[in-house]
Amino acid sequence: MSSVATPPETAVAEIADGIYRLSTPVPVPGLPGGFSFNQILVVDDEPLLFHTGPRRLFPLVRAAVARVLPPESLRWISFSHVEADECGSLNEWLAVAPAAVPLCGQVAAMVSVGDLADRPPRALADGEALPTGRHLLRWYDAPHVPHGWECGFLMEETTRTFLCGDLFTQAGDGRTALTTTSILEPSEAMRKGMDYFSHAPASRRLLERFAALKPTTLAVMHGSCFSGDGAALLLGLADRLEGRA
Repeated sequence: MSSVATPPETAVAEIADGIYRLSTPVPVPGLPGGFSFNQILVVDDEPLLFHTGPRRLFPLVRAAVARVLPPESLRWISFSHVEADECGSLNEWLAVAPAAVPLCGQVAAMVSVGDLADRPPRALADGEALPTGRHLLRWYDAPHVPHGWECGFLMEETTRTFLCGDLFTQAGDGRTALTTTSILEPSEAMRKGMDYFSHAPASRRLLERFAALKPTTLAVMHGSCFSGDGAALLLGLADRLEGRA
């Protein structure tokens, strides 16, 4: 991704009550239609940003956050796993927001974030809840799903929004912020062209666990977010990973 051209402005759209998708389209050589990098912003008494974006996108993402709330008011900077698009500008955000704290799973805190971050992280245990005001987010460990030992996701229980990171990654500019059309086929096309899953033995069990949460919004990191029966898409993904469909 290092050879990408300068991207345009980051788009902002509310995808659930008080939850915003920030999306930056980026041209990528060899990928027709380009790619998009999304962040999820939860507006609350203790605002939370899920995914920071790569460092080179920080000025654009900061400007997008500022269209919704003062960037310095952020309280939690969270991400699914350690990767440039997940937490590449973590320390830039910590410098902007003096009260902000990195928020991650216990494995990420132990193996990476405790050293990489300029402030100590808050490490959430599997199933641990984090109230931010009128929203309630709960952390779920997801080792190696799709990749990374430290991988995990957040479920916002008030709006039933699943912050699902690299699950359902789609190519293209992500111009449509929220769709009711299934994103399984576009995401499978992306995975088949560049398989980014670890294919761990526990993948189906974890996807079934997330489906049982009955999310009605899937907040993805690349491409359009989805509104509808999120459980069906998660179970459909589990079938595809096992070659059942």
